[in-house]
Amino acid sequence: MTELGPVAWPPAPIKTDRLVLRESEGRDRAAFIGLFASPEVRTYLGGPRPRDELERAMPEVPGQRPGLFVIDLDGTMIGTVTLDRRDAERPGHVRPDAGEAELGYMFLPEAWGCGYAAEACAAALDWFAEAFPGEPVVLCTQTANTRSMRLAAKLGFTELERFEEYGAEQWFGVWFSVRPSG
Repeated sequence: MTELGPVAWPPAPIKTDRLVLRESEGRDRAAFIGLFASPEVRTYLGGPRPRDELERAMPEVPGQRPGLFVIDLDGTMIGTVTLDRRDAERPGHVRPDAGEAELGYMFLPEAWGCGYAAEACAAALDWFAEAFPGEPVVLCTQTANTRSMRLAAKLGFTELERFEEYGAEQWFGVWFSVRPSG
């Protein structure tokens, strides 16, 4: 989130059964480059970026910003989970003033299929619900991204709409920590 208000960042590391959600460190730089350079990871995110460009541009300690959690498995970064404010100019909103928190995630291919994304995203959503009671979280993914569609359903996101963006059909859903009444 660009604006965390009264919430201190970074929070204390969040521990799950297998993972730690923590602030980025210098030792994570190679994994960040791997995420952004990976054709598999970036299939539905605009494609991979050139590794040499990333090597030059990536800061020594990448990803140090409010809303970005590094996902750590046994001392090694395997991905990221982000909670950022959704750009008001983009389609898909649940509030008239826009600016909802939007869940994002990227995991290295070797971490796929083990349930790490569900575990890490659920922990981040739990943290968010405690830090921002009653605030909705949105998620947008290409309908072609079947893994992401399954994860959204598993996490409890409810479809609100589908629309065309970036030349592909997008699925847009919302998650509430407390289900709205009525």
